[in-house]
Amino acid sequence: MLTGHHLIAGREVSADYSPFQALNPATNLKLDTIFGEGTSELADEALQAADSAFDALRTAPAETRAALLDHLADEIMALGDALLERAHQETALPMARLTGERGRAIGQCKMFAALLREGSWAQMSIDTPLPERVPAPKPDVRRILQPIGPVVVFGASNFPFAIGVVGTDTVCALAAGCPVVVKAHPAHPGTCEMLSRAVFNALRKTGLPDASFSMIHGRGYEIGIELVKHPLTEAVAFTGSLKGGRALMDVAAARPHPIPFYGEMGSINPVFILPGALKERATKLAEAYIGSVTMGVGQFCTNPAMVLGLKGAELSEFVTAAGQQAEKVAPQTMLHRGICETYEAGTAVWSTISGLKLAGQSTLEASSDATQAACRIFSTTLDVLEENEELRREVFGPCSIITECANLQDMLRFARSLEGQLTAAVHGTAEDLRQYAALIRVLERKVGRIIFNGFGTGIEPCPSMHHGGPYPAASHSFFTSIGTGSIYRFVRPVCYQGFPDDCLPTALQNANPAGSMRLVDGTLTRNGL
Repeated sequence: MLTGHHLIAGREVSADYSPFQALNPATNLKLDTIFGEGTSELADEALQAADSAFDALRTAPAETRAALLDHLADEIMALGDALLERAHQETALPMARLTGERGRAIGQCKMFAALLREGSWAQMSIDTPLPERVPAPKPDVRRILQPIGPVVVFGASNFPFAIGVVGTDTVCALAAGCPVVVKAHPAHPGTCEMLSRAVFNALRKTGLPDASFSMIHGRGYEIGIELVKHPLTEAVAFTGSLKGGRALMDVAAARPHPIPFYGEMGSINPVFILPGALKERATKLAEAYIGSVTMGVGQFCTNPAMVLGLKGAELSEFVTAAGQQAEKVAPQTMLHRGICETYEAGTAVWSTISGLKLAGQSTLEASSDATQAACRIFSTTLDVLEENEELRREVFGPCSIITECANLQDMLRFARSLEGQLTAAVHGTAEDLRQYAALIRVLERKVGRIIFNGFGTGIEPCPSMHHGGPYPAASHSFFTSIGTGSIYRFVRPVCYQGFPDDCLPTALQNANPAGSMRLVDGTLTRNGL
């Protein structure tokens, strides 16, 4: 089924430049199918094609684009077990996890299809004319969100379906009416090829141009830079490391015509355990905490890498219980060797820091041949944390640091010093929340999502979800990369003044045939004019 080809606007292009193969991280053996590096010529071809398809895609009726997403959901499912098996070989993610993630990807397609059919997402606003107004007549003014043009998508290594070729970025861009060029992830190129073919099948079933989508392979950074700096690229979506994201973000900003770069770049996701929680359930909380730290071998951008609690017997009980739980966790295979080596290097640095103690780690030894990582939990005090900046940098994997604070002021001082975070969790009682309200006020300025009595791992794709945060967690704190709000990254307002009714976009016309919610003269209504 796999060819290793780049897929440019429905056309297969052999990938014979700088060939590479995917590795099975559990065995470190090369998988079949040879892929190749993309070139600047391929980037240009893909984006020229995307630009040529833009008008057809953006002017297609909402129902047509909704049908595209419905067909895409069907095509993903039609790939069957072959998709799951290839993704398992390339990522070592368990089949049950991949099956669930496939369901999430399909659900996202359906979610955006429903959003398009309802229509109000485009934020139509109409101010009717007042020709008799003095001293100056009021014109007819109408506004709607319109797609911006070709979008380049960089998928994540840890979510090959839900944040990959058919993930939120691609789906919401197509929903908005923007053509997409995907830079395939080199850790799972076969999975990327299979999903890209699903996109083309869905486009053809809907009658939309093949040029609405392209996928280019690449193991190096050069092809990514070429895609970002291409003059026809209008926006970029990225999920990955801060180092990689910031490099591409700088390229986007340095263009003669700068473009928005929407990067989700990870965080340490601090957890604050308040006295009520420690008193009521220290041991159970430790068990839940280790479950979150080791979920997916710690390979989530919302992994709880830092815990803070008040000094005392209850916190000591929590540390002991967490260490004991960590010892029970068997080492697991990470996504690829590069991530595993970075994890080992990061925790090795931690181990050299005076005042940082190992509270517990997996009893079984990790196998480097199987790209395995052991769980490691450390404990320290706030002064050690403040003296060692490297302890506050994300180490991607199943590790975390529990930090002892003397009092609430210590917690507040740490919270105020935080860089932007995707999530923060607060564990406690309702009375704790009232007593520690100042902590919540600080976190509201630092964090995209605040969780009470839970952990950031596990994201519900829904309209109310915000997956982002102040820099460096994300490149722009207003936008989310998960949920229906993610569509707003790829649109911009266009205002129409004085247009004849039949020359306006359908959603702005007087009759409002879709019955969408519109703001008319300051009042929300579904009625026509």
